Amino acid sequence: MSARDTDWDGVRLHVVTGKGGTGKTTVAAALALALAAGGRKVLLVEVEGRQGIAQLFDCPPLPYEERRVAVAPDGGDVHALAIDTEEALIEYLEIFYNLKRAGKAMTKLGIVDFVTTIAPGLRDVILTGKTSESVRRKKKDGTFIYDAVVMDAPPTGRITKFLNVNDEVSGLAKVGPIRNHADTVMKVVRSPETAVHFVTLLEEMPVQETMDGIADLTAAGLPVGGVIVNMEHPPVLAEDDLAAAAAGTLDADEILRGVKAAGLEHDAEPIAAVLAAEAAEHAQRTALQRREKERLESIDRPRYTLPLLSDGMDLAGLYTLAAALRAQGAA
Repeated sequence: MSARDTDWDGVRLHVVTGKGGTGKTTVAAALALALAAGGRKVLLVEVEGRQGIAQLFDCPPLPYEERRVAVAPDGGDVHALAIDTEEALIEYLEIFYNLKRAGKAMTKLGIVDFVTTIAPGLRDVILTGKTSESVRRKKKDGTFIYDAVVMDAPPTGRITKFLNVNDEVSGLAKVGPIRNHADTVMKVVRSPETAVHFVTLLEEMPVQETMDGIADLTAAGLPVGGVIVNMEHPPVLAEDDLAAAAAGTLDADEILRGVKAAGLEHDAEPIAAVLAAEAAEHAQRTALQRREKERLESIDRPRYTLPLLSDGMDLAGLYTLAAALRAQGAA
């Protein structure tokens, strides 16, 4: 990749969302590694309290503080933060209301849960606010502490409401610290420095949710980033064989001869039957992927494709996915 530009030059907050099961946390972690490569410092933020980042990087559960979790290719660091809503609320009260001691008492009484239950918009303001503060934070020399921040965000169905905190707090406060805080958050979220990326699989429901989510974000005036297709299954049959498998016209005798030629004389016929069924299933999946790819082509946003890792996901797999994102110009 040339030293020029990536697709996201100037973007400092990368929000990663996707339908449950699409691997958005994995993709967020891989994107953080990709962005950090070459000596940059990136913060990976988790807001859902699942400790998914710790599991991916094979480290102990993250406390409510920023910790380095990985070294990126060619130098660079990935730090991670698992935002605890309760701790963030106490921090919020201390900064804006000088109520740290009272905040700790509130948690013992369960008032924090009460507040964030009756006013769920406040929870989102706290989570997005903590993230946007990390984006804006600077060193004494005026440079940013982090070159980029990646947020492992809530799923697609909730992402517009989660990010559009101005609407969320409109019923809570018209003026005052909460209102001012929400306005500050929205300046970051709506700016050209933010991009919301959608993770999908090449399956009907995730693709539809991606398309709906992009439409919702666009209608709300929020910045749409790219579409990241995760776990693509590459075709393993030639086009003629795919067509024959889909039509159920594969030459059974040829498959049987191949099984025997491989030295599997015993039970050759049952093995050949299983292979023919697997070929038909593979042809159907390939056709489905191609159909969903065509649907995604109607979205005028950059698209990246990540492979299905046959050995499963581990730390080495994250680096493989990060390299794939960089090769495609995502970072």
